[in-house]
This record gives sequence, C-alpha cells and structure tokens, in this order.
Amino acid sequence: MSTEPQAPASEPVEPTPTSAGGDTPAGPSKNELKKRAKEEEKKKKEAEKLARQAELAKAKAAAEVDFAEQNYGKLPLNQSQERLGRTRVAISTLNASSEGQTVLLRARVHTSRAQGNKMVFFNLRQRTDSIQALLSVTPEKVSKQMVKWAAGIADETIVSIEGVVQKPLEEIKSASVGDAEILISKIYIIAGVESRLTFTIDDAGRPESAFESTDAQYNRVALETRLNNRVLDLRTQTNQAIFKLQSGVVNLFRNYLNEHGFTNIHSPKLQGAATESGASVFKVSYFKGTAFLAQSPQLAKQMAIAADFERVYEIGPVFRAEDSNTHRHMTEFIGLDLEMTIEEHYHEVMELLDSLFLNIFKGLRQQYSKEIEVVGKQFPASEFKWREGPEGTLKLTFAEAVDLLVADGVDRETLDDIDTTNEKRLGALVKAKWDTDYFIIDKFPLALRPFYTMPDPNDPTLSNSYDFFMRGEEILSGAQRIHDPTLLAKQMISKGVDPESMKGYLDAFRLGCSPHGGGGIGLERVLMLFLKLNNIRRASLFPRDPKRLEP
Repeated sequence: MSTEPQAPASEPVEPTPTSAGGDTPAGPSKNELKKRAKEEEKKKKEAEKLARQAELAKAKAAAEVDFAEQNYGKLPLNQSQERLGRTRVAISTLNASSEGQTVLLRARVHTSRAQGNKMVFFNLRQRTDSIQALLSVTPEKVSKQMVKWAAGIADETIVSIEGVVQKPLEEIKSASVGDAEILISKIYIIAGVESRLTFTIDDAGRPESAFESTDAQYNRVALETRLNNRVLDLRTQTNQAIFKLQSGVVNLFRNYLNEHGFTNIHSPKLQGAATESGASVFKVSYFKGTAFLAQSPQLAKQMAIAADFERVYEIGPVFRAEDSNTHRHMTEFIGLDLEMTIEEHYHEVMELLDSLFLNIFKGLRQQYSKEIEVVGKQFPASEFKWREGPEGTLKLTFAEAVDLLVADGVDRETLDDIDTTNEKRLGALVKAKWDTDYFIIDKFPLALRPFYTMPDPNDPTLSNSYDFFMRGEEILSGAQRIHDPTLLAKQMISKGVDPESMKGYLDAFRLGCSPHGGGGIGLERVLMLFLKLNNIRRASLFPRDPKRLEP
C-alpha cells in the first residue's frame, strides 16, 4: 500500500520576541547597547590618539628640519679664489648712531655666555676694540639648533658675523663700544682653536692691582709664560696698543728726518770687524772665515757721509753679545740711527736730535692718545713730561750731573761713570727740581766713549758727546765723530783696535770727509720708558736675550 512522502522534520524555531503588542520584533537589550557604546568610545579614543601621534610626528619632523641651517656653520677653507665684493666694517666705527644698520664683520670671540637654550651673548674683539653681540631664537631666522651650535664656539675662534646694530638697554662696560651692540642673524667659523689656551686674554690684560686682593679670583700671567706663548699674549688689547705705538714712533722718526733732508740707507749686518769692542760682538761662521753681526750701522753711516750723502738715517736690527739679563737689555733690538754733516758746532746735531724727540713725544700724545690710554689701564703711569716753551729741554754737562748726585750723598769717587743705579737717582733728582722726565747730558769723559768720538779741543779728557735720558734711563748715545784719518787711527790704537783690521773704514776718511756727528736710539727702550712698561721685553715683538731665542 502506497503512502505519501512525508516532509523531514524541521529544526525547532526559537520564538521571535514580540513587542508589547505582540506584532513586531523587540530591539537590542540594554546590555548590548552599553557594550556597543563602549566599543564606539574606544574606537574614538584610539582615533584621537593616532591623530595626536601623527601631529607629534609631524611637529617632530618639522623641528628636525632646521630652517636656519644656511645661517651658521664652519666655512670651507678659504683658498682665495672668489671675490664677493662685500664690505666689512671695523668695530671701532660702530656706535649708537649706527642703529639699524646691517653690518658684516670678522672678529675673534673674546668671550661668550649662553643664557638658557635660546640666547647667547658674545664679546667680539678686533685688536683694541670690542663690541657685544647677541644671538637669540627668532622665528624663521634663528633656530634653536643655531643657538645651541653657537654656544659651543670656543674663545679666540675667528668668526664672520652678520647682524643689525641696535642700542643696548644700558651701557655695556665690558666692551670698548658701550652704546651699541649687534643682533646676530648669521654666524660662521672662519678659523677654530685647535689647542688649549695657556691663559685667557682677560687674565693677560689685567693690571697688577687686580691681583693684590687676597680674595682675587684671577690667574696672574707671569712674563716668562707670556713670552713662551707670545702669539696668544700679543692678542691682548694692551699689546695691540703697544705695537701700534711702536709703529708710531718709527713713522714719526722717519717722517721728521725725511722732511729735514735725510736719506734712508740700509747697511749690511754682516761685517768683517767689530765696530766698537770685540767683547760684545757675535761671531758667525762665514764660509771659511769669520764675520761679525753689526753692533750698529756706525761704520756705514760715517762712510755714507764721506760719500757726500750729508744726512742719512737707518732703521734696522742691532746685535749686542752682552750677557746682561736686566730689564733694559736685549741681544737684538731695533736701532734708530742717524748721521749728518756739521757746519760749525756739534750742537747742531744734538739740537736736531732734541727737536726730533720732541716731535716724537708730541706726535704720540696727539695721534695715539687712545692707545696710550689703553696701555695705561694695565700699566698705570704718570704722564711723561718734557719742558716746552722758550726754556727748552734741560741740558746738563756731565760735571753738573755728577755735582747733583754728590749733593744728594753719592761718593764722588764712584762717579767716574754714572751707572744704572745712579742714572735713575739722577732722573729722580731732575724730576723733583725741574719737573721733567726728559733731559740731555753733554761733555762725557773721552775715556767712556768709543774710539771714533771727537775729543774736546779745550780739555782732552772730555769729548764732544752727549746722552739723552727718559725717566732716568739713557735712550740715545751720540757725538761728533772723528773725520781726520790720522787722529782716528791714533784713537783706535789707544782703544786697542788695530787700524789695519778696519782698513776699508779708515780709507773712507783718507779720501776726505766733512765734519759730522750723529746718534743711535733704541726703539724698544724709548717705548718702554714713555709708557713705563718696566721691562724692555714688553716693547719687543719677539724678544731676544741671553736666555731666549724662541719663539
């Protein structure tokens, strides 16, 4: 019997919830809604976190891109192959009236001081002049990276600076320019410092009084240390001023003599015989023989007069092999020498030399007052004085100078010559009596002078010779010279000099020579005494003495 196929049994169907009316499905439960809300909130926070991270990453990336990187750094080695034609200024020309000017300059970093991580102060130096400069973070111009780099620049580094001059809020006392400063926009290193500084320029430039206090925090720089590190020492503002003044003395000497008919000559420094005394000359090997370094241009000056030059001068090195380790002696110094014909009286020469010195003193005071002031800050001294007006320069004879010393208690028997101690004593007596630091002594004993000195015709124990003094120390020795060959040979023999050893010199006078005289000046000694530096080595660029041949 057939049957109808039956449908498979279906899965039980879960009843669908209905609404209260029983006709529509019910919505999510409260728990489900809370769960979904939490998930949405979580997703939202996650998105916000990602957005913040993206912003931070973007900001970080932006910060790492230094917008000022072209405005600072170390310049490539200057091999002088390009000219940009940009004008650089000198610090000395800047002041409050320069406000608003954009300037470009090269200077040394004298000192620097960072203030936080957004600002650096610099004291920039050019020779005797200095100015404050400021670098601070500025949008689109100066970045933090630039300030951080600049804060690490070592003292004494040579930099190129570009910036705008502005007036400071108050006077800047640490710089020579007190009423202006530079707001830096660009800074580059031209030459860095690759070795440790033995001392600071500030310490090297302090006066001795700065070290007298028991609680002084400074480091005293000894003269020996200075000379061993002379290049660093020469950078001080004091030394920059000293050697500008030295140049001034030379220029004033040269200009005066050029205006008075003198010819500048250049004599050899290698000679075949000693010019004054064999004990104080340097012998040098000369091929298979021996030569001597010139003690002065004395022989050449006189031979030039015999050659009818009439008035000559020379500026050049002088060598003395004297083992004198004093404050005023060196084995090599610069001599300012002159020689001239005499018409009637040897005082013509002495008077011209006196006029020359007065011209130098006045020129220094008028043209170099700034430099004198700079030196005076480290080496305080009374102003150098000389007599002016109709009374003129004080002139004493040797006998009168001796009488002054005897009246002050010096034993006359010790005064056959006036030694260094008595020179200073005489200088003090003259200053007290006549109020002058500059004077002349005439008529020295012949026994004290070189063989070429003319004797006094009225007293053969005296000579037609003179010395000039500054602050009680001799700075020029001069005289009328012997122009007669017979008398000259006689005097050479009396001084132990063989005339044959100087035949070429004597032959010049055998050809006929005018009466003449002159003098030799020690450049460094003049400078030392005018400024009262107390040691001649301070007035010499790279001094040479019995114990020093370097640097």
